Amino acid sequence: MGIIVILITISLSIALIFLGVFYWNIKSGQYDDTYTPSIRMLFDDKLKHESQNKKGKRDSRQL
Repeated sequence: MGIIVILITISLSIALIFLGVFYWNIKSGQYDDTYTPSIRMLFDDKLKHESQNKKGKRDSRQL
């Protein structure tokens, strides 16, 4: 019975630590920018193709 109390105490402590870190991240502005990631994914493929072409690799569309 004593081990159950210890395990519950440890699990609640870990949960409170994660909740505190999450709250700290929200307060520090970690999740403020919701617009840029949606735009960034539109431009990733173009940048990858340009960097591959600069390295001298042939593009499959040029064949």
